[in-house]
Order: sequence, then structure tokens, then C-alpha cells
Amino acid sequence: MAFAKNLRNLHPPIVDNARKKELQLFEKNAGIRFRKLDFLNLAFSHRSYANESKENFDNNEKLEFLGDSVLGLVVSEYLYLNLKDKNEGDLARIKSFVVSEDTLADVARELKIDNFILIGKGEEYSGGRKKKAILADCMEAIIGAYFIDSGFQSAKKFILKLIVPEITKVIENKHRKDYKTLIQEFSQKNYKTYPKYNLVKKSGPDHDRTFWIEVNVNGKNYGPGSGKNKKEAEQKAASIAYEALSGESASVKKIR
Repeated sequence: MAFAKNLRNLHPPIVDNARKKELQLFEKNAGIRFRKLDFLNLAFSHRSYANESKENFDNNEKLEFLGDSVLGLVVSEYLYLNLKDKNEGDLARIKSFVVSEDTLADVARELKIDNFILIGKGEEYSGGRKKKAILADCMEAIIGAYFIDSGFQSAKKFILKLIVPEITKVIENKHRKDYKTLIQEFSQKNYKTYPKYNLVKKSGPDHDRTFWIEVNVNGKNYGPGSGKNKKEAEQKAASIAYEALSGESASVKKIR
């Protein structure tokens, strides 16, 4: 492919025999095959690894940027062609769930991407392999790398194999909920106000913090919810508030 000829413009980490076996194991588990393993290895190269290396390696951020666009196009086309009974708002909502950080991180875990990521020592120490953002970004980088290596149709087939089951979860209302958005919509509709989040406490060392956050809705506090970062703790608090106020335990309004 024309893209593959431009490998000389990239500087991926070296693929030695041991790394080659690791990458081939990933290919087998993921059901894909790269023409150039250098592209796949680059997709696994986190910024922290490239920065700590004495060699002049590139990181996976440009591939992530590309993969995000390829993913968005494939999902949009699929929804447009296969969900003709849905309106634009419903399609946008479904897409927002299936291309979200949470969903991509879940898909990455299923592919055991955390076993293959190249990260720096500091990021490793802080649990970087398990971080949702790193996993989701790496997933997008792999999509971008596969697009460059093998073309749009191969990338599309790979994406749909992973994402169509996630689309089905959303349609059947079995997906992970964005409770912060739900409680905000509920609060605006019923109380004409916005939820307010308050940090109750935080515990643990810097590399392993736990945050506890309450949410105030219409003058009443709910929670606290806990998480390894503030965003996760806010989601937990929002879920407690939403379930209490809406009367819905594990379900929300379905996609129409």
C-alpha cells in the first residue's frame, strides 16, 4: 500500500524476536494480520515510553488521532445504513456511547491490550496499564495503524466486529450509563437547576488515590461515590442520585 511505503517517515520502537512473538499473539487473539508489525508496535507505544527511551521513538498519538476519525466514520456509516428507523438525535446518542472512552477501554480489555502496551516506568508504577484513557487511546491507535497498514475495508471489518455488539447493548439498554448526563438532564427538567459535586475526602498515596464525592441535587446530598479519580467518583455519586430520584435502578430511558 502507498501508506506502508511511508514507514520510513515513522520511527516505531524496534521489533526484536521476542516482541515479534508478542505482537503475533495479539494479532491471533484480535483476529487481524498486519503487513508491517512496525505499525502495530507503534500503536502500542505510549508517550511515556517514547519520552523515557534513549532512542528517538515516535509515540502513538498521531495514530490515535487517525484511528478516532476512522472509527467515527465506520460507526456513523453503520448506524445510518442499519438503523433507518432512528432519528438523527438517536443515532448521535448511540454513537456517543459506543465510541466513548468507557466502551473503548472495555473493548481494549477484552483484547488484553494492557498486556502489550509499551509505557514508561513512572506510568507503569502509577497503574498506567489499567487506566481507561490509556487503554481507549491505544485502541484508537491500533485502528489507525491497521487502516494505514491494510486499508479502509480491513479496518472497517475489524471495527464492526468489535463495535456492533456494543451498538446492540445500547439499543437493548444494556450498556454502561452516563449518569452525570442523566442526572443533569433530570435536574434541569424537574428542578430547573444543575447538580453540584463536592469532594468529601481523598485517601491513599499519590499513585493510588481514592476520591469520595457527593452530588447535591435540589438542595439534597447523595453519595458519596468513590473512585480512583474524580470523574469516576462523580459518576458513582451521580448514579446514586439518579437511581434515588428517578426510581430506576439499573435502567434508563431506552433509545426510541
